[in-house]
Amino acid sequence: MTSSKSKTIQTMKPETAAKKLGVLLSATPAEFQAGVVSRDELNELQSTPPAWLADLRRNGPHPKQVVAAKLGVSHSGLARGGITGPLTTAEIETLKAENPAWLERERSVQAEARKEALRLKQR
Repeated sequence: MTSSKSKTIQTMKPETAAKKLGVLLSATPAEFQAGVVSRDELNELQSTPPAWLADLRRNGPHPKQVVAAKLGVSHSGLARGGITGPLTTAEIETLKAENPAWLERERSVQAEARKEALRLKQR
C-alpha cells in the first residue's frame, strides 16, 4: 500500500524572513510583519523584489548587520563606535564621508582580523 503524503510547506517567522532579506522588520509593511513567509515566497521576494523591498534595500533603515557590512566593521565595532540602532543609507554615507576616528580604527581592526583568519585558514 502506498500513501500519498502531501509535501509540508516550510514557513518562517517574519523576523527570520526580514533577516534573510537584509531588511529591518519594523520598516516592512504591516501585512509582511503579521504573517508567516513560506520558502517559495521568500525565494520570490529575493528574485523579484517588490517596490517596498527594493526601496528598503536601497535607502534603509538598515539592520545592524547591513550597517556593519556597509561600513566595513564588526557588530562589536559598531557598538564601540556608539552605533546601537539602524541607520539609513544617507546616514551611512555621511559617516563614511566624515570618517570619524572610531570608524578608521574599527576598519583597521576588522582588516587585521580578516588577515589573521586568512592566515589561519592557509595553514
